[in-house]
Amino acid sequence: MTPPATFPRRRALRILIVDDNLDNLVLTAELLRTRGYDALTASSAEASQDMIHRDPPDLVLLDVILPGRSGYELCHELMDVPATRLIPVVIITGLSEREDRVRGLEAGADEFLSKPIFAEELFARVKSLLRIKEFTDELENAEAVIFSLALGVESRDPYTGNHCERLSRYASDLGRYLGLAEDSVLALKRGGYLHDLGKIVVPDEILKKGVNLTPQEWLIMKQHPVTGENICRPLKSLRMVLPIIRHHHEHMNGSGYPDGLRGEEIPLLARILQVVDVYDALRTQRPYKQAISFDQTRSEMLHEADTGLLDPMLVNAFFSMLDSSQQAA
Repeated sequence: MTPPATFPRRRALRILIVDDNLDNLVLTAELLRTRGYDALTASSAEASQDMIHRDPPDLVLLDVILPGRSGYELCHELMDVPATRLIPVVIITGLSEREDRVRGLEAGADEFLSKPIFAEELFARVKSLLRIKEFTDELENAEAVIFSLALGVESRDPYTGNHCERLSRYASDLGRYLGLAEDSVLALKRGGYLHDLGKIVVPDEILKKGVNLTPQEWLIMKQHPVTGENICRPLKSLRMVLPIIRHHHEHMNGSGYPDGLRGEEIPLLARILQVVDVYDALRTQRPYKQAISFDQTRSEMLHEADTGLLDPMLVNAFFSMLDSSQQAA
């Protein structure tokens, strides 16, 4: 008789408890283990930080009063690092003043537990936050798939090189140069990778042709911004990227696609990406054209701004940024 198939068991969710009181540490760890969690312990911010970066836990229970750095300081540091900022943090404190809770929220804490800890309250808070963490991880995985698809589209054209990476860097640099908020800069960084995602449905013979498309081929090509937007729409984390994807081929004079927007009807972030996209296209060799020099590119893009294709303010800002970076170098 063939033995039944065996499947790998899902790993126990890891919870790191940080407390310098040994009794509290042992009691909390034992309570969590009775519910099947993998409970890890540390007695200082320094020891816990090493553990977190070596093998990030699914949740951190963090006492406020610790030797050396406080729990508030450690929480703030975790929230400042991309690799750890999505780990839920519960601050455990004997303090009950409103100012202490405000300080914890400012540090980035997700929840609070007051001492003494009651087991059922601990289990309820932990279960709720771990469920949210699971949803967050699923969204991150979905984002990773979409970014992989975008890079797969780019790899279909061997002549573009690291086009998406360059656009991501140029666009986010220009966003910072213009003083945009960090969420807009992040959207530009993501938009650099995702702007042409919709080309996944464009056949290779059209995608690699580049120029002299037939009217029917052109209709297919012009659908890629809408297709890319539709692929990314379900992810709320990409909501600021959607206008970039849809409108990066609009023109200031209304001659672009897919919606024929003109002037400031075109979202600012889409206009920024369009400027850096044109720059990279002119500076990159393709099968159907040679790359042109920096000065020729500047001249061509200023001409396109004068004729109503590009935003003149953004073209001038982009070249001012490039000039200042060259001078700094």
